[in-house]
Amino acid sequence: MWQEIGIAFSMLLVIEGIIPFLYPQRWKNMVQTLAQIDNRSMRVMGLISMLLGTGLLYLVH
Repeated sequence: MWQEIGIAFSMLLVIEGIIPFLYPQRWKNMVQTLAQIDNRSMRVMGLISMLLGTGLLYLVH
């Protein structure tokens, strides 16, 4: 189980690093835009992301 968690975390870091590596200026603009979003909207987006990820993991597994 711990090996799979390590693999998943490693893949997350690779995927998270693709956009700043390929498009650093667009990434900076996106971060500035995200900083202006209110906390409630950010929490809703996080919840939706977690639910979609959980659902996808259920379907794949």
